Amino acid sequence: MLIINCKNYTEASGRKLLSVLRAAASAQRKYGVSVAVAPPMPLVASCTRRGARVFAQHVDCAKPGSSTGHAVPEILRACGVSGSLINHSENRVPARTISCSVERLRSLGMTSVVCARTPREARAMARLDPDYVAIEPPDLIGSGRAVSQERPAVIKDAARAIASAGTRSMLLCGAGIASGKDARLAGELGSSGVLVASGVIKAASPARVVSELAAALAR
Repeated sequence: MLIINCKNYTEASGRKLLSVLRAAASAQRKYGVSVAVAPPMPLVASCTRRGARVFAQHVDCAKPGSSTGHAVPEILRACGVSGSLINHSENRVPARTISCSVERLRSLGMTSVVCARTPREARAMARLDPDYVAIEPPDLIGSGRAVSQERPAVIKDAARAIASAGTRSMLLCGAGIASGKDARLAGELGSSGVLVASGVIKAASPARVVSELAAALAR
């Protein structure tokens, strides 16, 4: 799994975002790796029409109806969104909201990716049985220093922690991932994929980086 989180970078709009979406769809076809793009929330619906798999950056437990301003799972699904990040370091939510969000997404056939800051937290998140738990040390996010090279033990410990939870959750890793080497090392350390952001969105050639990451994961 390769997830490209566009956050709210100003670069994540216009031609550059279109380039990322095209590259994601192309890499998925070429390498057989599942690739998803999480665009800025106001652009989610329009991005689903571009051929790439689209995730939301956040989801709420609010129900359809009188829930102004909330990211409602059923509405996202109706727009063509196939999954969501939950509890990213930049948008933390309470444990009960995480649990509710995972259950709602599962009931709708959508993919849940719960973010965790430490291996210990990763184990707790895995017990909620999301599809993926993404380990991201906050101080490495956006740093350009890949967790797979800077702190390989964190990935190994997170893989063991998630396995000990006894659920179906798989591990992703993020924070500083920006190259095929970063992704390859993550896989060797026990990760089933990577979560990237600035390494793609702020790259001079996002399409080249997406292809490099997907090729490394496929190997």
